[in-house]
Formats: sequence, structure tokens, C-alpha cells
Amino acid sequence: MTNRDNFGRKKDLRYTAKDITLAVNMVKELECSIDMMFYLMNSSSENTFVLMLVSADNIDLKKLLEKEKRDTDIVYDIDKDESICAMICQETKVDGGYRFAERIIRNINLDKGENIYCAELEVRTTKFSSKDVVFRVVDAFVKAKQEERSGEIIFKSIY
Repeated sequence: MTNRDNFGRKKDLRYTAKDITLAVNMVKELECSIDMMFYLMNSSSENTFVLMLVSADNIDLKKLLEKEKRDTDIVYDIDKDESICAMICQETKVDGGYRFAERIIRNINLDKGENIYCAELEVRTTKFSSKDVVFRVVDAFVKAKQEERSGEIIFKSIY
């Protein structure tokens, strides 16, 4: 059986079904936690947080992240089959989030992990919805994979 043709569709559709499923699963998994971060930001006990989305082959990624995280960081195993994890890092800004991602990538490489993709989003405001935060980090992650930017850190901020 052959794949069916996509007559009339653009050849450069940005998201595959797998990418959309990733975003949906992240919203299910992270929406309440991000809403909690927004609550803390609005009550002035938090200033910023970083949402990281990372994948790597041939390594127990969740175990590595659990070992490297602080007590205030939260790790989510988003897709076990594809080895994709998300992490919320409380009270983290651009420099701290970037340095943490560098350390994670270095440790993945030391453990012989391959095909490493990492996107981070620093959130400095509560004016966006939790879904928007997830969609923005997924968008950066998908773009990094499409552009084959393995081993790079794609870092964005919203404010």
C-alpha cells in the first residue's frame, strides 16, 4: 500500500502529526504547572521561569535531568518513545537557563547520547496563556529539528 497523495496541499506544511501530538501532550502535562508559575509571578514570589524542551537518543534523558535539576525544577517525561522531556525551571533567567542547557548537552554528549535537540523559552510575563507558552517552545523545538540544529540551544524570551 502506498501513502496517499496530498493534492492541493502546500508542500511545506510546518507540522507533522507527531509534532502536533507533542504539543497536545505538553499542554495536557504542563498546563496546570505553568498556570501555577503565572500565579506565583502575579503574587510577586517569582519573577521568571524557563520552559525547556529537550530530546536525545541512546540515553535515559529523564534520569539525567532528574540528577541535574534543582529541588525547585520540575521534569516531565513527555514522550518516552522519542525520548523527549520538558522541564520548568523556576526563578531562572536567560543566563541561568542557557548555562543549564549547556551543562545538560555536555552531559548527554559525555554519556554518548545522540541527536540532541534543545529549545528553551524564558517567560517574563503572565500576559500569554499557558498554551501559548507551550506552543512557542514546541515551535522552536520543531524548527530546530527541521533545520537539523542538533547540539544547539535555541533560546527565546517572551515579555
